[in-house]
Amino acid sequence: MSELKQTALHGLHLELGAKMVPFAGYDMAVQYPAGVLKEHLLCRAGAGLFDVSHMGQVILRAKSGDNFDAARVLEKLVPMDVLGLPAGRQRYGFFTNAAGGIEDDLMIANRGDHLFLVVNAVRKEADFNLIKAGLGDVCDLEMIEGRSLVALQGPKAETALAKLVPEVTLMQFMDVEVLNWLGVELWFSRSGYTGEDGYEVSVPDAYVADFARTLLEMDEVEPIGLGARDSLRLESGLCLYGNDIDSETTPVEASLNWAMQKVRRTGGDRAGGFPGAERILSELENGAARKRIGVQPQGRTPMREGTVLYSDPASENPIGKITSGGFGPTIEGPMSMGYVLTENAAIGVTIYADVRGKRLPATVSKMPFTPANFKR
Repeated sequence: MSELKQTALHGLHLELGAKMVPFAGYDMAVQYPAGVLKEHLLCRAGAGLFDVSHMGQVILRAKSGDNFDAARVLEKLVPMDVLGLPAGRQRYGFFTNAAGGIEDDLMIANRGDHLFLVVNAVRKEADFNLIKAGLGDVCDLEMIEGRSLVALQGPKAETALAKLVPEVTLMQFMDVEVLNWLGVELWFSRSGYTGEDGYEVSVPDAYVADFARTLLEMDEVEPIGLGARDSLRLESGLCLYGNDIDSETTPVEASLNWAMQKVRRTGGDRAGGFPGAERILSELENGAARKRIGVQPQGRTPMREGTVLYSDPASENPIGKITSGGFGPTIEGPMSMGYVLTENAAIGVTIYADVRGKRLPATVSKMPFTPANFKR
């Protein structure tokens, strides 16, 4: 087994008493002494600081100097409207493959003279090669080294961060800015992976520990590990790549239709032109055979990843399975998401999960399980 990589905050995690686990090739903090449940609730009530430096940070820059050229190239790889993305804004996207599956999901930011992408840790090398193969001779591609990525999430995130960088109060959800803290250039986005208001901040490695310590000295800020990050994103109905979406799952199956703008759909000015367009556009028009849904168990027993789903207690024919599941501290009960045949996907329908040989009832539920609190 290859040696695990460490983020620039690894020493701080140990100092804070974090339990460390392998994740995406890194030694990452899964929880701190407070525990996952308390960390989850602290983030919902205050401001949680996450180390997400394992993620990939990528710059795509047109050789012509015209950022529209970079946007045109990227549109060949994603079914998003990149050309129409204004400077200073970002949007959620995903790379697709020839079969219509999702190779990875990512954030795409227009920073005026270049595009800035944040991709998943487990896929960053594959994504870099995928983008590079699609560039031709139009763009230069750079995988950013020497910068960490932290997320400050929760209803008090703005209050805390504004003590260091007052300009962040002017940002709205999905804005991006380059701002200074004590003469250090920081890259901000007002976004995150918890359903709460908050920011993701790219910080030079040499300064990230000081930046994190300064935030953690504030009463409203607490360190949060991967365990609570997972329960927060699941309560918020957000997908985890490799669990809820993968190379064999189409965006329509994943209920991510909202992420594909009209201009890239059938009848749009730039319809298609991305991998798997024929299948994806057909499913947008006609629907898919299966669909990602929220699942709320009718009892207290969690229904976790891999749990098989049925339409009734006696059926021998599965209709789908759970892809993520656990306990939701905010909703004070179990929650899951998964895929079922579209005919079984209506909100309010009762389905049955095979949990250790018992068929337990659950209800097809709307997501998110807890409302989003973004600053729009």
